[in-house]
Amino acid sequence: MTDLEKDYLATHYIHKSNWLRAAVLGANDGILSTASIAIGMAAASTTKEPVMLATVAGLVAGALAMAAGEYVSVSSQTDIETADIEREKRELEEMPEMELQMLAQIYVKRGLKKETALTVAKELTEYDALGAHVRDELGINEISEAKPLQAALASGASFVGGGLLPFLVVLWLPLHNLEYYLYGFAILFLGTLGAVSAKAGGSSVSKAVIRITFWGTIAMGMTALVGSVFGVNV
Repeated sequence: MTDLEKDYLATHYIHKSNWLRAAVLGANDGILSTASIAIGMAAASTTKEPVMLATVAGLVAGALAMAAGEYVSVSSQTDIETADIEREKRELEEMPEMELQMLAQIYVKRGLKKETALTVAKELTEYDALGAHVRDELGINEISEAKPLQAALASGASFVGGGLLPFLVVLWLPLHNLEYYLYGFAILFLGTLGAVSAKAGGSSVSKAVIRITFWGTIAMGMTALVGSVFGVNV
């Protein structure tokens, strides 16, 4: 890696976007889903055992579902990217001149003069025709390239990490007013997650914290309402 690339990685955050998105999504869902299940059960239970059982079941099922869903979703994106790259290979073999003009037109739209754009397109085509078209025509690069396994592992592991926090609240605090304890700690956990993820991504901390706690409050409030209104004491 060159010094220029090292400087880029040190001052920009876009290279973190794939795994950071999956990790934040997993942790957020882990905290929110597990806490919501526990709050709903706590609002409908007279003993702690059903709350603990439901919380553990939700944690395990949620982590597996999150990992599987992320893997399938990102794999679908990979399939699309692969198909587009294969199509681009055929087009470069069958109509190279048209592809050259298309590449030059892309650079014109980005601000280059026609002569300069055509020169750039020719030089890039001579160096790596497929790479130039994949990057500039299809918009696929090393940063945006789909990585299914990475996304699945990041989502699943972060869901477990997030879900363990409300489970510990259920484990250590009394059943009386447990739903209120869960809500308070969940908001604290979500706010912390929002701040950490915003800091890691170089974005606004306050905006991230407000967004994640607002929607978390709505989700947990609705779940508590369902547990209180429709729950049968267990």
